Amino acid sequence: MPGRKEGAHWRTQRRWGRQEGADWWCCGSGAGRRVLIGGHHGGRAGRRALIGGTMAGGQAAAWSCSGRPHACAPRCQGSGGSGTSTRSAAMGAGTELSEARRDVAEGSLYLDYNATTPLAPEVAQAVGDAMCHAWGNPSSSHPAGKKAKELISSARENLARMVGGRPEDIIFTSGGTEANNMVIHTACRHFHGSQARPGGSRGMPHIVASSVEHDSIRLPLEQLVKESLAEATFVAVSPQSGQAEVDDVLAAVRPTTCLVSVMLANNETGVIMPVAELSQRVRALNQRREAEGLPRILVHTDAAQMIGKGRVDVQELGVDYLTIVGHKFYGPRIGALYVRGPGTTTPLHPMLFGGGQERNFRPGTENTPMIAGLGQAAELVSKNCEAYETHMRDVRDYLEARLEASFGKQRIHFNSHFTGSKRLCNTSNVSILGPGLQGPPPFCSAVGSPTTWHRTPCG
Repeated sequence: MPGRKEGAHWRTQRRWGRQEGADWWCCGSGAGRRVLIGGHHGGRAGRRALIGGTMAGGQAAAWSCSGRPHACAPRCQGSGGSGTSTRSAAMGAGTELSEARRDVAEGSLYLDYNATTPLAPEVAQAVGDAMCHAWGNPSSSHPAGKKAKELISSARENLARMVGGRPEDIIFTSGGTEANNMVIHTACRHFHGSQARPGGSRGMPHIVASSVEHDSIRLPLEQLVKESLAEATFVAVSPQSGQAEVDDVLAAVRPTTCLVSVMLANNETGVIMPVAELSQRVRALNQRREAEGLPRILVHTDAAQMIGKGRVDVQELGVDYLTIVGHKFYGPRIGALYVRGPGTTTPLHPMLFGGGQERNFRPGTENTPMIAGLGQAAELVSKNCEAYETHMRDVRDYLEARLEASFGKQRIHFNSHFTGSKRLCNTSNVSILGPGLQGPPPFCSAVGSPTTWHRTPCG
């Protein structure tokens, strides 16, 4: 229900049906600036923005995290409108550049880590070194080309190690959007190929996805449906668990289903989806379908939000495809697609045709500096993931404890707390309840320790 309320834009989404049937996502601007407070502002983190807007007469409420252990406290408090105000805060792992922190608007601190992260210093160094010293074409046989090719091979090994796969299973892409589109393209091509075989299925390819997938899954499917090239079913997440339940996903399967795509973790609630169980159930289903001459159901997960915040192992997940997005874990804005045996065990069809790079699956001269940076970011995740996760969980829990202490249990609701569901260590989705929400003038926080923090007026 889009509308205007004294300078703020409001819209409601009934995606999880929490808190009186709706969560309020608040966005707007005031005093000549916007304050980003987390969740999903453009880019890969999704179209459902959660932006701290300015309500009439005051600055936005923005809860901040400095990226240091135990360094999270209310940064700015301002007056709000009546009703329910929902915020989603996504916290960092503590490795961001100080320059990136200083670039954030004065009076606020960056909490939009599910949208993008700054480059880790080691990553920036790897990108710069590759630009200066590995500028050759990786397809060339001279020393400059060989050096570039070696860097790409090393990065491929780092990504494979990070997700528990093999180097030959990693295909570099321009980003998560391309990787997701490649999976959908492949599934449809594979379905049509199965029709050509004797006893093959007949009809239009059908794809099942959750209702909370990123736009790079949802919009391609909607376009295929619009062009009568495929059918799609979007399975709603459970209001009790926040998950796309396995039974609900399997109930949507048809004889013509060729792909199931469910994200590994949600960028708004932080809820981790039961992808491993889904893959196991689909494998058993595929055995029966093969005997009936029905097409194989491929399983894909977009792991953009999970990598760097929790364990990701393709062997445990059992998926055919897994999307990797560098800028979600302090890497550059490129990505990769894990494919379990590309072109052999698992089908993979190119969308582009050209010079044969990436074994013809993704041709185009490789972007060596960005790939080197992605490989360095993957190495950091492999070495430090447990420390990252522990730190971010500490900061998230401290933030939530301070919010509850400040507003009281009756006025604060944590929308990402679902019984029996695990969630990302860095994500908190919060509603502040009650009429006539009002706060003091804006304050900036300087955090000292987990229990001691000081406030000084902004400006």
